[in-house]
Amino acid sequence: MSRYHTIASLFAFTAAIALQTSPGLAFSSEAQQMCSADAMRLCSSEIPDIPRITACMVRNKSHVSPGCRAVMDREHAAAAAARKREAAAQ
Repeated sequence: MSRYHTIASLFAFTAAIALQTSPGLAFSSEAQQMCSADAMRLCSSEIPDIPRITACMVRNKSHVSPGCRAVMDREHAAAAAARKREAAAQ
């Protein structure tokens, strides 16, 4: 895989994480900055399959860097709050 494809895949992965865990929020540059190295280290065999990368990162959450874990936790909490607001509105 070329370097360009690897970088593009990591960009797509972090966008998917941000959008999947934070519906309604734009792409999280913080997630890209904090998690790209972890994605490459822990889940490079899953690139370019974004759902598999996402599952791999969640599965390996205990092995990600503290900064990435904080972003994942924050975005998970935001997604849970959004789902709760959505359910209450119905």
